[in-house]
This record gives sequence, C-alpha cells and structure tokens, in this order.
Amino acid sequence: MKLPSARGPVSAALIDVLTGRSVTLPSRPALDDSDDLHLTLFICYELAYRGWDGVDDTWEWDPAMLRLRALAEQRFMAALHDVAGPPEPVDPATVPSRLRELADADIGPSLSGYLRGRATYEQFREFVMHRSVYHLREADPHTWAIPRLGGDAKAALIEIQLDEYGGGRTARMHQELFKKTMNWFELDTTYGAYVDQATTPTLANNNLMSLFGLHRRNRGMIIGHLAAYEMTSTQPNRAYGNGLRRLGGDPDATAFYDEHVEADAVHEQIAAHDMAGSFARAEPELAGDVLFGARCALILDALWARDLLASWDEGQSSGRTREMPEAKVLAA
Repeated sequence: MKLPSARGPVSAALIDVLTGRSVTLPSRPALDDSDDLHLTLFICYELAYRGWDGVDDTWEWDPAMLRLRALAEQRFMAALHDVAGPPEPVDPATVPSRLRELADADIGPSLSGYLRGRATYEQFREFVMHRSVYHLREADPHTWAIPRLGGDAKAALIEIQLDEYGGGRTARMHQELFKKTMNWFELDTTYGAYVDQATTPTLANNNLMSLFGLHRRNRGMIIGHLAAYEMTSTQPNRAYGNGLRRLGGDPDATAFYDEHVEADAVHEQIAAHDMAGSFARAEPELAGDVLFGARCALILDALWARDLLASWDEGQSSGRTREMPEAKVLAA
C-alpha cells in the first residue's frame, strides 16, 4: 500500500520517519485533531498487516513507533469510554441476550434503507469506496483473536472465519467478492487505494478493529465487535444487494452482499452463543469487555452512517474534505 498524505503534524512526522526524510518521532505528540490521530493510528496499524510500499518491515516492532502508537491508542480508548461507557462486570450467562438487545436497538440512521431505495449511482459508489478500506482485508482484524482463545469460543470463531475466507477457495473469499462490486463501479481494487479519500469515521471504524484485535488484553472486545457485526449484517446486506439491483447491478456486482445475507444468518447464532457466550463463560471477568466491544462497533458505525447521509443531504461528496461536526467524539 502506498503511504497516504499527512493530515496533521503527527501523521506528517510519522510518514517522514518511515520514508527516511527524518529520524525522530515526536516524543510528546499533540494528538488533539481527530483526523491526524486516526491517520497516525492507521499508518501504525498497517505495519502489522500488509505494510507500506518502501517501508522496512522492521518498523512493525520499532520501540519509538510503538510508543507513538500507544499514546494514540490511549486517546482513542478514552474517547470510546466517553461515547460507549467503560466496560462493566456482567453476568456471563446474559451475554448472548444482551448482545441481541444491542443489535436490535435503533441507534443510527438507516443507511441501508437509503442505499436500497434512494441512493444515486455516484452515492453508492462512494459508499463502496469507503467500505473498501475494510472489505479488501475483511476478517483479518478478527483473525488476530484465534490464537488467544481456546475451546468452544475458538472453534466458533474459526467456523465464522472459514466462511469469511471462502472455505480456502480464493474466488469465494469475501475480500475477493468485494472486488467484483468495485469492478462494477470502475473503482481501483488495489489494496488500500482509497485510504487518502477515507474520512475520519471510516478510519476510526478500521482502527477500532485493530485496537481490539492487536492486543491480547482486548480479546473480549474483538469478540464483541465481531458478534455485533455478524448480528447486524443480514438485513443491511439484503438492502445493499437490492439497491445495487435497482441501479442495474449484475450478479457479480451483488455477489458480495448476497453471500453475506446467506452466511451471516447462520453466523449470527454462532457469534452470539457459540463464540461470545462460550468466551464469557470461559473468562467471566472479561464478559463486560464483550459488550463494550459490541457497543463501540455499533456506535462508531452509526456515526459513520450519519456522516455519510449528512453529506448527501447537503448535496456534497462524502469525501474527507468535508467537515464532520461529530468527529471530535473520535478523539479525547
């Protein structure tokens, strides 16, 4: 992936160091700007995924980079506590039912309804562009949890992930299916091609998964995040597929969404009971983390949807140049 353009002094300093234009990272970075914060985090996190063009892989474990990442993570986690409340102890036996309550709660605007019935070709194309930042590496952040689990929870997670990766068949991998949707919109399917255009909420949603997935201490949170995703996926993906068909999308264009309608209807039960429920029973002290991860996933996704719809209501592009009034909630 090509390094993106800086969005503030901290991301600029990080990019300069990674590209050899500077040798020193800021020891006391001012991470007050949410756009700068989330690009900084995204750049740091990508070092643990597929990396950046021209950047040495040894940066992944560089102590100075990890110190900067840790400071940015502290700011992000503090903001998450503000909007979602901190994790609290809960009865492990209630985790599946509480997840169901969270999934059923209406906390955001119906982006899927808009895309199904009203979105223009250009608006749907922008939606796909934003989503590509995650979908071209779909399931990868949650896979970090596999070696950190055991027993029933691990088996359930692997069952979900196996479907996400197409059962070992490249053409059926969800990452590959999404490329077909992008091709229909004549978008660049290169991994990370639209990071520069991604808004703060888009980056924050991606950073949330990495924040949870890359830390063993947050293993309950990444389980809750995945459960929330799987339990709120079927109906929106049906709407996305129907919206694409309304715009003339062919079976290749809708294959990604149609696959999720079928797969996630099964994943919903596996995620709530076999994965999250089993995890909470095995590690009851982290049951509250599961619900916290789910709350964060749903809240940040709702903020992202609200921002996207607001831009279209104003007749504007949803690209990152637009000011987002609620972006301050994504940074402490």
